[in-house]
This record gives sequence, C-alpha cells and structure tokens, in this order.
Amino acid sequence: MTQTIIQTSNLYLPTILIPLLPLLGFFINALFGKKLGHASGWIATAVLFGAFACSLFLFLNLPTGGSETITISNWFYFKNIFIPFAFLIDPLSITMLLVITGIGSLIHLYSIGYMHHDEGFSRFFSYLNLFIFFMLLLVMGNNYLIMFIGWEGVGLCSYLLIGFWFKNQAFNDAAKKAFIMNRIGDLGFIIGMFMMLFYFNSLNFDVVTIGALKLGMGNMTIIYITLFLFVGVMGKSAQLPLYTWLPDAMAGPTPVSALIHAATMVTAGIYMIARSNVLFSLAPHTLDVILIVGTATSLFAAVIGLKQNDIKKVLAYSTVSQLGLMFAALGMGAYESGMFHVVTHAFFKALLFLGAGSVIHAMGGEQDMRNMGGLGKFIKITFATFLIGTVAISGIPPFAGFFSKDEILATAFEHNKVIWGLLSFSSMLTAFYMFRLVYLTFSSSFRGTDEVKHHIHESPATMTMPLIILAACAIIAGFIGLPTIISHTHLFKNYLASVFAQSKLIMPAGHEMSHSMEWILVGTAVTLALVSIAFAYQKYVMQKHVPAADENVKGISKVVANKFYVDEIYNTVFVKPIMLLSDLFLVVVDKLIVDLLVHAIAFITNQIGRALRLLQTGHVGFYMFAMVISMIILLAVQIFVVI
Repeated sequence: MTQTIIQTSNLYLPTILIPLLPLLGFFINALFGKKLGHASGWIATAVLFGAFACSLFLFLNLPTGGSETITISNWFYFKNIFIPFAFLIDPLSITMLLVITGIGSLIHLYSIGYMHHDEGFSRFFSYLNLFIFFMLLLVMGNNYLIMFIGWEGVGLCSYLLIGFWFKNQAFNDAAKKAFIMNRIGDLGFIIGMFMMLFYFNSLNFDVVTIGALKLGMGNMTIIYITLFLFVGVMGKSAQLPLYTWLPDAMAGPTPVSALIHAATMVTAGIYMIARSNVLFSLAPHTLDVILIVGTATSLFAAVIGLKQNDIKKVLAYSTVSQLGLMFAALGMGAYESGMFHVVTHAFFKALLFLGAGSVIHAMGGEQDMRNMGGLGKFIKITFATFLIGTVAISGIPPFAGFFSKDEILATAFEHNKVIWGLLSFSSMLTAFYMFRLVYLTFSSSFRGTDEVKHHIHESPATMTMPLIILAACAIIAGFIGLPTIISHTHLFKNYLASVFAQSKLIMPAGHEMSHSMEWILVGTAVTLALVSIAFAYQKYVMQKHVPAADENVKGISKVVANKFYVDEIYNTVFVKPIMLLSDLFLVVVDKLIVDLLVHAIAFITNQIGRALRLLQTGHVGFYMFAMVISMIILLAVQIFVVI
C-alpha cells in the first residue's frame, strides 16, 4: 500500500466512540424506551451528534494522506489465516463517517417531530440507532469480514425499519422482499470472500491488495472475485436486475426512506468498490460490466420515474437512477467522481425525502401528487427547501449536484461518447420528472378535499430545521470539487488522492480535456436540464395537466407507469415456480416421505414396546431363567466369532 501508517494514539478513543455511541443509544431505547417516552428520541439523536463530533475530530486530526489502523483485539487465527477486529481510519472512511453521522443526526432530529404521535416511538429510534451502528461498522472495518458484519446488519435493520408498521401486511411483504433480494446479492459477496481466503489467506484490505497486485492485470482470479463482489453490490445498491426492493422500501416511515436511500445503505456498494479500487482496477472486464449495468440502471429508472404519481416512489426511482450514475463513474475508473456524487447526492436526496415527509405530514398521510397542488403557499419553508433540492439534483449551477454530475459526464465523454449520450439523456429525464413533482405538488391550485385543505400546516421546528441545514449543504457542497475551468484545485480529489493512488498507477489518466470542450459539455448539460424544466413548466403549470387515473392510462404510458412489469415478470418466472416447487416438496417429500417415515418408526416402536411389555411378568424365577438363556446365547456368539 502507498498510504503511510501513522501512529497517532489520540485517535483511539474517538474512533471507538463512533460506533459505540449509537450502540449505546440502541440498548438504552430497547431496554428503557417505554419508560423514557419521547425523551428516547432526544437520547438517540444526542448519541449520534456525539458520533458526528468524534468523526469531525478524526477529520481534523488525521494528517493529509495518512491512515491509521485501530486494533481492538486479535480476533481469531486459523492455520495461517489471521483476522483482527480492527478499524481503518483514512480519508475514505472519514468521508463516509461524516456523511453517515452528519446526515443521520439530522434525520434523527427530524424523526422526533415526524414520529411524535406514533405508538412505536422508542422502538423506532432503537432501530435507527442500531442501523447507524452497523453502517458505521461497515465503513470502519479494516477487513472484508467486519465489512460483511455491517453489511448484513444494515440488511437486518432495513427489514425492521421498512416493516416498522407491521400491522399492514403489504408493508411486511415489502420488508421481506428487501431482505430476500439483499440475501441474493450477499451470496455473491460471501463467495468473493471465500475466494480471497483461498487465494490470499486473508481478508485484510492491505494483504488482499498486495496479493492482487502480484497476480497482475486481467488475471481471471481477480475478475471472478470482483464479479462476485459486484453481485453483492447490485443487491445492496439496487442495480439491475436486483433493484426492485428499493421502490417498495417506501413502505417504511419517511425518515427511513431518507436514511436508506440518501446517505447510508444504498451507498454501501459504492463504498465497497471504492475501498477495493485496486482489485477492480486490475479487472478491466469487471469495470466494463459495472459501467454497462450502471448506465442501464440510470436510464431505466429515470424512464420509470416519468410516470410515477406517488411522491416517494418518484424519489425512490430517482435514487436508483442516481446510483446508476455513480456506478457508471466507478466503471470508468473515476472513483473520486463516484464518491463525490455520493456526498452531494446524500445532501440533496436526504433533503428531498425529508421534504416529501413534510408534505405528507401536512397532507395527513396523502402521498399521491394528483391530490395535491398549490401547497407552496401553505408550507413555504418546505417548498423553498424542496425546490433547492430539486434544482441541485437537476444539475443546475451553482448547486451541489451540478459539479458532481458535470464531472461524471465529462469523464464519460472522454471514455465513450455513447455512454455520455445515455447518461446525459438520463440526467435530462431527471430534471423533467423532478420538476414535474414540484409543479404537481406545489403549483396551481389545491386538488384535494376541503377537509384536508383545512388541516394543511407547516411542520414543527424539529422537522424544518434539518430541511434548512440540508438545503444550505445542497447549495454549497459542490464547491469542494470545482471543475478545472474554474479552479485547478479539486479539494475532494486531493483529500482522497492517497486512497486511489495505486489505482492511478494501474490506470493512468488520459489527456486533460481542453477548457473550450469542457465549457461546451457544461453548456450542453445545463441547456438540456433547462429545456426539460421548461417543458415540465409548460405542461404542468401553463396547461395545468394532471396525470390521468391509473385505469385510464394506455399504451406505452401504461407500461412505464407499471414499471415495465418487472415485478410481475419476476413473480411469474421466479416466485410462482418456487412456490409450486415448495408445494410439491410439501406433499411428496414432507408428507409422503418424512411424515410417513416418522409415523412408521413411531408405530413400530410402539408395537415393539407393547410386545416387550409382556416380558415384564414380575416373577423372579422368569427373570433368572432369561438371564441364563441370555448368557448361553452370548457365550455361543463369542465361540462362533472366535471360530
């Protein structure tokens, strides 16, 4: 590894406290939450703000380009395999720590107001704290095994949070769907780890990296390992074809949607590839697969987002599309650009989800945009902050989304013009469906009932303050990564340079794009976004178009509105045959073989018992006679065996 291992013992305590604080919050709320009442929400939020403070301490005290391994214990040995329980603190992990604890703290604060009247208030916060604990474990571990513990932990917690309102069977089904689809992907992760153990005798990042470098570029072993790891990533980060769980995850409370879709769970796959950047750089064929899957996912989800009418479903497909954009960046070897979009996306997507929650809160639980309209004059703070998030995700300068999107599109233009065209079209669609959401929700006149209109009100301060903070971040966060036409100092790339230094040696960067060409690309991207926004304005504000009822939608619009019937196809091709097979096994194997065998053994045992019971006569003489006969038989057997 090219990173310098620096012994700075003052980082030990804050490093340990970062995961321990949310774990402590989980135990307090799980054991005493009912007694604490609404104080449990403030405790859960306070411990996470404490973890954020510790993360900030690490950011300020770790020397530039340095890294430190904090060993908790020598976990276990097996023959020549040694895996410690240790944390790796470097620029990449600190970046994720700041995003997870910072945005997670704001989501916790928001949840105090959003979940105030819910009967499962303390249980909700205990789940949130546990989720954050596992996510922190995922990004802090110095080996794949600790990462996998966090990986599985967030899968478990997502199941608990998506199915939080478990009295609704549809929500339970959504939770099970997320859990099962993630398990499919996780199998690939496990196989990849087994292969690393077999070939490298270790799961430590540095040892695996050294072993991979010895095998060299394009080695089939590395290609297989990275492909299996990417299968795990497709499940966790909702890429084709394992993406369908994420839109259904909207069944959970809105803060859960913000936590899963913005800063934490779905970005775990991006982090894993970035952490394993040397392995993936040595496997160019795997990078090609990632690029194709990411581009296809971005475009596919963006098209589906055009016809969704549930405000949270639009944001869900937007998340899938943006994740595809990040994976396209990774597939081109632009790891810093992918991570840059992770950071900016975390701010504006958390803002958008929490803003949607504020709208739903004002509407008394209504999520269909066709029953909204004109809310801008009723909930002004929510409208202003939501508009900022929408402008940011649409890629309009100088908001955060512009800088990270522009960087990815510029890389795509140099890498492959077709990929650039597809990603540009996907970004154009993003601007359209996001402003469609804004216009249908906040513009024109209110389309709901008078009863709902009477109760519309702005959210409490615990909900609006996180919106304002996230809106400010969505405005300024992009300035940590200015393009070369503005500045030659890219703060974010410079900060992460040591993490990706080895990959830069393996995959040297091409020639630097001319400023004139970069201006043309920027102008093209912004123009496409503005045209999309203008078209949405013309249709949904000027013409006051309202999407038709579901039963009146026909043709290609119906196909898109029904998400290309992917769920139905999966249900027909996979679910129903498996259910039929399980019914067959129930009848043939379970009932005709297992049950019949068990009952037969029980019957035979019972009959033998009945027969042997007759020998229990109670006469001593009979028992002595039986003993003599038994001894004679044993003696005869022994003589026979000897002979």
